[in-house]
Amino acid sequence: MNMASTALSLAALGHETRLTIFRLLVRAGNDGLNIGEIGDHLGMAASTLAYHLKTLVDAGLVTQERQGRQIMNRVDFDVMHQTLSFLTAECCTGVTLTQEDAA
Repeated sequence: MNMASTALSLAALGHETRLTIFRLLVRAGNDGLNIGEIGDHLGMAASTLAYHLKTLVDAGLVTQERQGRQIMNRVDFDVMHQTLSFLTAECCTGVTLTQEDAA
C-alpha cells in the first residue's frame, strides 16, 4: 500500500454515511450484505446506498459480487488491514530533525 492508495481509502471513509456502511459491512463479515439488507439496517434509500457503495468500491475497500439478481457487498479485509498497517507502520519509532531537514 502506498500514500496515494491510503489517501483514497481514507477519503472514501471520510464521509459519515460511507463510514457507517463500511462498519456495517465489517460486522457482516465475509457473508456480506446486499443493498436491500444494508438499507434495512441503516434506513437508507437504495439509490443513496448505491452512490456511496460505488465510492467504497472505487477505493478498493468493498467488493461486489453478483448472485442472481442481487449484488453482494463485502469488505476487502486485506485492503482494510493494509490501510491500517500503513497508518501504524512507523508508530513510536521516533523522529529526529537535523539542521538540513529544518532548512
